[in-house]
Amino acid sequence: MVLGSVLNPVNSSMLAVALVPIGHAFGAPPSQTAWLVSGLYLATAVGQPVIGRLVDAFGPRRLYLLGTALAGLAGLLGALAPNLWVLVASRVVLGFGTSAAFPASMSLLRSESERTGRGNPGGVLAALSVSNQVVAVVGPALGGLLIGAGGWQLIFGVNVPLSLMCLVLGALRLPRATPAGGAAPIDVPGMLWFAGSLTAFMFFLMRPAVASWYLPVLGLAAGAVFVRRELGTARPFMDLRVLGGNIPLLATYLRQCLAYTTSYAFFYGYSQWLQEGRGLSASQAGLLLVPLSATAIGVTVLTGRRGRIRGRLVAGALLQCLGCAALLPLHDDSPLWLLVVLSAVVGLPHGLIGLANQNALYAQADPARMGSSAGLLRTFMYVGALFATAANAVFFRDGATSSGLHAMAWPLIGVAAVFLVLCTVLPPRDDVDGLG
Repeated sequence: MVLGSVLNPVNSSMLAVALVPIGHAFGAPPSQTAWLVSGLYLATAVGQPVIGRLVDAFGPRRLYLLGTALAGLAGLLGALAPNLWVLVASRVVLGFGTSAAFPASMSLLRSESERTGRGNPGGVLAALSVSNQVVAVVGPALGGLLIGAGGWQLIFGVNVPLSLMCLVLGALRLPRATPAGGAAPIDVPGMLWFAGSLTAFMFFLMRPAVASWYLPVLGLAAGAVFVRRELGTARPFMDLRVLGGNIPLLATYLRQCLAYTTSYAFFYGYSQWLQEGRGLSASQAGLLLVPLSATAIGVTVLTGRRGRIRGRLVAGALLQCLGCAALLPLHDDSPLWLLVVLSAVVGLPHGLIGLANQNALYAQADPARMGSSAGLLRTFMYVGALFATAANAVFFRDGATSSGLHAMAWPLIGVAAVFLVLCTVLPPRDDVDGLG
């Protein structure tokens, strides 16, 4: 479960230090290489809840194996891509392939908890959080090392051995159990309307402009049909009545979106600034993000078995505000020690917030729909990532300069402040059932 959950977050962040060398290799401007980021986010945001629902219906094992096999094929296609648009296509396939492991893992944990009567496995959830949330911050460092060792193709090719290991371990170790009562009917029209609505909105977020006004209109129209469909069918893809009455879970989704808007804007913006503004190589930029990885993993391991999550969220929100404000004094000649300290500080909220939201979801979601609920958590994460991508495009229109970094810091401080208010005004319950 842990190895499978690595595939999605590490691929979403490993590209942060590869955009510049890939652009040079294909002679593509940043406006085109941005599709490498957006393509994965779009496929993952749509694929996570859809595949999560298939996990609920058919059981986690077969979806896990199918998804990881698809991820390996996508990695091979990317490593051999002859042009940028084949590379983009490989990222889309990769997004769908890596969408299975996290919903499958959360579904397995919930079913095993109910089977054994041992309550919520706080330690296992912490390990899963390290793999599917915190390992995302290892991506830039790993990407830089791989590019230095053999070029940008290695960040795609590394998926092949990882997927093979997932297939072997999954075939040997994952239980074959299917959901009670057998496979449930699948609301395919509901899935399609959901995918159409979300895709229209996300295409608009990729390139927000007045000329693209029709995209949110199409998204609203498809969304209205989706809502009517889900409210009128006996076995909906997404039970909107139950979801609408679960205010704590909706608040968790909103927190996830806000937190990762800030996190991903920092990852991609800071990484590009280190290369273009500060003048470092891709490998050096990746190494400067190692302290971020270390502190994120460390705080997750230290606090993972504790069930209380409210304090984690408030502390994480305060640290996000501090990290974004620390971007303001950076300049082209900022000393390396300052950049190392900043990376270390920003890793703390990433570890705290990712684990807290995951634990909240585990306690708040309907057990029978744990796969699709976990998928939606990832969807909101990648909606935040698309907001971040749009912010990078706006503020780095003329390159990743120090002035662009400063301009981006102010709205990020605002988003982090809204996240802080949400954590204090509408916090999750601290008495999460059995965690720890």
